[in-house]
Formats: sequence, C-alpha cells, structure tokens
Amino acid sequence: MAGLVAVSVGMPKDVPWHGKTVRTGVYKQPVSGPRMARRLNIDGDGQGDLHGHGGEQRAVLVYQADSYRHWAREMGRDDLTPGIFGENFTVDGLPDDEVCIGDRYRVGGALFEVTQPRVTCYRVGLRLGEPRMAALLVAHHRPGFYLRVIEEGEVEAGQEIVKVATGPEAMTVAEIDAVLYLPGHTREQVERALRIPALSPGWQASLRTLRDQDAGGGPGAGGAPASGSAGLNTAATAPPPAWPGFRPLVVTRIEPESRSVFSLHLAAPDGSALPDALPGQFLTVKVRPDGSGPPLIRSYSLSGEPGTGTYRISVKAEPHGAASNRLRRHVRTGDRLDCAAPRGTFCLADGDNPVVLLSAGVGVTPVLAMLHTLAHDHSDREVWWLHGAHDGAEHPFARESRELVGALAHARAEVYYSRPAAGDRRGVDYTDTGHLSPERVRGLGLPAEADAYLCGPEGFMAGVTGALADVGLPASRVHTETFGATAALTPGIKDHAATAPHQPADRTGTGPTVSFARSGLEVPWDDARDSLLELAEACDVPVQWSCRTGVCHTCELPLLSGKVAYSPDPVEPPAEGDVLICCSRPTQEVVLDL
Repeated sequence: MAGLVAVSVGMPKDVPWHGKTVRTGVYKQPVSGPRMARRLNIDGDGQGDLHGHGGEQRAVLVYQADSYRHWAREMGRDDLTPGIFGENFTVDGLPDDEVCIGDRYRVGGALFEVTQPRVTCYRVGLRLGEPRMAALLVAHHRPGFYLRVIEEGEVEAGQEIVKVATGPEAMTVAEIDAVLYLPGHTREQVERALRIPALSPGWQASLRTLRDQDAGGGPGAGGAPASGSAGLNTAATAPPPAWPGFRPLVVTRIEPESRSVFSLHLAAPDGSALPDALPGQFLTVKVRPDGSGPPLIRSYSLSGEPGTGTYRISVKAEPHGAASNRLRRHVRTGDRLDCAAPRGTFCLADGDNPVVLLSAGVGVTPVLAMLHTLAHDHSDREVWWLHGAHDGAEHPFARESRELVGALAHARAEVYYSRPAAGDRRGVDYTDTGHLSPERVRGLGLPAEADAYLCGPEGFMAGVTGALADVGLPASRVHTETFGATAALTPGIKDHAATAPHQPADRTGTGPTVSFARSGLEVPWDDARDSLLELAEACDVPVQWSCRTGVCHTCELPLLSGKVAYSPDPVEPPAEGDVLICCSRPTQEVVLDL
C-alpha cells in the first residue's frame, strides 16, 4: 500500500538568478496537520508561472521517496528533504513506471486523477543547485506526475493512498514522458495516449501534432521526411532545408508592386530548377552594404507561384531600412545574392476545410503564395481573401490577387482602403473604406471550421487574432507570421523591460561571429559563455526558452549557416537544419534565425 510521506506547500517568491529575478513557487516546505486539497491548489500553495504549472490539470505535483533515494546516490547528496523537487506530495510507492495516466487515488477525504508527467522546467534545477536537473529527470525516467482534484477534501502526511480506478490504455507516466521527450516512439504509442480522456489538454495537443507528423500530415506533406519532435517544436513539421548554408542565386527580374514594395525574381545561375518551397515560407538573403563591413542578413517572404523552379521575394523599402534600400537602389538584373534555403513553418496545410487569408500592408506576401498554390491546384476549398491597405498606390499585387481569387470556384475577397485616393474605385479596387479591423472580421460570418493565416503589423495581428477567437476559431487553427524578432518567452522572469538588441555590455569575445538575422546584429563569440542562449541574453536579443538543458525544445530555431557543438547533448536532437541554443556553442561562424 502506498503512503503519503509529506505534504509540502509554498507561495511564489522572488529569487535572484543569473542577474535576473525569478518569480517561482518551487520552494515548497513540508507542513504538519491536515490541509485542504482544492480544485486548483492545496491550501497555502501557489505557482509563480501558471503557463507551465498549476491550473486544474496540474493542481498537485507528486514525487516519490524512491526517486529521492536514486538522486541521493546519483548526485552524492544527503540534503534532499521532502519538497525540494518542488512537489506537493512526497509519496512512498507510486513509481513513474507503474502509475498510469487516468489512474485515480483516494487520499484522506480527497479523490485525485493522474493527468500528465511533470513538465520540464529550469526552476527545479534552480532549487537543487543542479542546472541539468530538467534533462536528468527525463533521461532517468523519473519525472514525477501531476494530479487533478476530482473531489476536494483534507489530506495529511501519514495517510494511505488507495487506488480506486485504473486509467484506460495502461500507459505509465514514464512511458508517455518518453513518447514526447525521447526519440524512438511508435505511432501506436501516440494513438494510445490520445485515447486517454484524463490526459491534460496541453499534452493532447502536443501528441496530436506528433501524430500528424508521423502520418505525414504536416505542412508540405509528401516532401522529404522531417526530423526532430513535432510534439515539442513545430519546426519539426517542415521538411529539412533544401541546401545547407548560403548559395548564390541570380536576379532575373525586378518588378515594382506598389509605391514601396518591389519583387526580386531569383534563379539558379546554371539554369537548373530550384527546389520547391512551401507556400508561406521565407528566404534569407545576404545583402552587401555600401563600402566595407559585414553583409546585412535579412529574411523576405516568398510570394510567387509554386512549381516554377524559380523564386520571387517581395521587399518593402522602409524609410530607414539599410538592407531594403540597398536592394532597391543598387541590385540589378544579373546580380547575384547569397541565399539560404526556404525556411519557416507558417505554411498552408493540406485539407478540404475553408481557408481564411488575412493580411495588411506588405504582410500580403506569404499569404499571396498560399493563394497562388490554391489557384494552381484548382482548389475547391472555400477561400476568404481579406486585405487592408492605405490606398491603391500602397496595395501590392492588387491585380494579381484579384485574378487569383477570380480563378477559384469558391473564393471571396474583402479589401479595405483606410484612405482611398481619388482614382481608387470602390467595388473594383476595394470593398469598403476603413481598416480591416477586428469589428469587421467579427461581422463577416467566417466559418468556424476554417484555418486562418495572418500576417501584418503587430497591432493588426493581435486584434484580428482576438476577433477570430470571438467567432469560434480555435487557437490551433489560427496561424501567424511575424516580421522581425519574435516575442520573447522567458518563464518566471520578472521586470524584464524590452531593450533593442545591442553588443554585449559586459565583455567582448574573440571567437567566431554569431549573426542574429532577425535582430540585425553580429557579435563575436565569447568562450566564457556557456551557450548561444547566454550570448543572446547578454545582447537583449528576444529569446524563447524553458528547460535550458536541451529537453523541451522551446529554444529550437533555424540554423541558417554554420555549425555548433552541444554540451550537454540534447535528450532528442533538433530537426535537421535547426539548433537548440540553450546548450550549444558555435564551432565556426553561425547565422541564427533570431
């Protein structure tokens, strides 16, 4: 019979870490006497980061006394006291390789259900003083698990833990943890896991993505097989890049598309067909600056027709855009540009459900490639083409998009000009005056079963995303593309004001150059740093991370050129052509899509 050894609670507090302040509830301490287990927490307990911890599906964290003994031997420590792994229940029994998702247990007056393994998190390593701990928990198959409170009631250390129901599919905590975080899972394991009603929604979403990858149902299905785990990072759903690093492409044509947008047509210098790109992907280009200095590295969406063996990128010449104005003023037909292979996971997915393509300004470029693909395939899907522009002179691809919409059997266009010029024709050039606003999106009657693809300025994206949720589109069907740096994800970090990327203020390295392509920054590597992630943080380059030890793949991003070495080795390698910046260091000059 299993028993409850200790009940531990702790409220979130601020802790100094690496020059930052972390808000965390990992510092649990045992309590005596009965405590009420409620739907979201045990009385006196709290979580500092509700994105990764807490909530109804993760109300109570369980860790085992046997795992304590294991880590005491492995790490040579005698200071591992109940609650130090951040758990609420320290238990005797209930090993991860026997407890199954969906099992139900009665403890005192409360009834609990197992919902998922512990999520990987750097904060358990922070508490233990062992930065590798998130990776070790997975690699040693000892993650611990979360409980949902089915019936609220009092619990107390010393009580028996009585199993009252067995979860369907008999899938243990250790097995399902390995399916997501370790290589070598089978399709049958993923399908079994998805048949367990008690599995938390977050894990269900990750495993559905993993199932779709295994079935070849991701973007560009039918192409080269993907690598990496799609359940951890959507980059794994795209095929590997068609070539490593950069290769020269020749400019065959230059065309104005609006007052500020122009297109460059690119081909292989030897006339051979370029590999097909997925509709929605982008091309990264090295732009030689005026005079001396390193090249400027920028990414531009592919906007052309599929299957031509050539590429078309479209560029907006910003008033102070060094790269865009260099391309506009100095590049001529016959010139060569060094280009990385098409990348990106903002891609039109296969299916027969409706498609909604929404854009504003130059954000039209990636969704135009999707419209081209739908027209090229003579698609019978219901297609909504929604675009906002200032006026006709600032409406790129106006005629081209009208013709593509007209070629589709079930397509509808809504185009809005915020300030139409005298010569702009309402009902021909545009639908109505004003912005493509959230209010307009809510009133269009968009089908709730549609997949929506959005690209445009930040404010437009935020407002329209909310409007799509209001009309019933689930978040999983709303796909977005962001120009420039992506939003930072730094769980638990407090008071981190956004700062423009810059050279590191503390010290300058002498190693190979690290180029942050989206941030327009080049920095020499410093061997005193542990990882590319640390270098990016020193430069205030927006980054995304969680475990910091190569487990969760939150930090995975395209490695556009160069090579890295890992220390420690990631639990599962990233997708081909990608890098995990949390545990890698450059061995030569690298260009990161960051």
